[in-house]
Amino acid sequence: MTSATFKDHFSSGSAGYAAYRPSYPLELIDELTSISPGTGRALDCGCGTGQLSVLLAERFDEVIATDASAAQIAAAEPREGVIYRTALAEDSGLPADSVDLITVAQAAHWLDLEAFYGEARRIARPQAAIALITYGVLHLEGELDGPLQQFYHQTIAPYWPPERRHVETGYRDLPFPFTEIEVPPQVIEMRWTLAQLIGYLNTWSAVKAAEQALGHSPLDGVAQQLAEAWGDPATRRLVTWPLTLRAGRIRD
Repeated sequence: MTSATFKDHFSSGSAGYAAYRPSYPLELIDELTSISPGTGRALDCGCGTGQLSVLLAERFDEVIATDASAAQIAAAEPREGVIYRTALAEDSGLPADSVDLITVAQAAHWLDLEAFYGEARRIARPQAAIALITYGVLHLEGELDGPLQQFYHQTIAPYWPPERRHVETGYRDLPFPFTEIEVPPQVIEMRWTLAQLIGYLNTWSAVKAAEQALGHSPLDGVAQQLAEAWGDPATRRLVTWPLTLRAGRIRD
């Protein structure tokens, strides 16, 4: 499903997205469950390839996972209890008063928020919760972090779409017309090989845009720098992302 508001930066890289995007900590799932009035149904909008959806299925009877990109849905991880659908977040197709929790992970900055919030109010059960979830710029342990930060903040900075600034501010500058629920910030931690890290960097929309503009991959330089400092490329290094939430009660 497409619309004039859907900016598709990810369909062409769905396989890489499924393979290399980080998962979320179980502490996040516990927090989301604790603010939900029930565990009957969760809706995970902009689900991509299902990184959050499959974890929600550990707590909820049914998870409806939607994405506007059919390619992302086709590459999503199968999981009992998760129903994947190609649909806009602004038009879920779900009945009114049918959802306990609505999540949008790393995708709220792409949405028509006014329309999405209207849809959320329509489908929310009384006291249902909503959570906009985002993780910021990753960090590598030790001296490896320097080349990575230079790559992000200088090399590919001009190629990020303007919506990326909302990720960098932890969604604090997005409109959020709900009674907010304080949820402590968290951290995503992964231990990755060099190949996994480069695979993840290659999923960035700015990397794809830079490659089109330059005619070559902007990753070549930073990949060489990281390889020289990494040691055995099969060694797993600590990678962390700051994880923030805007959570609220949809209908008091």
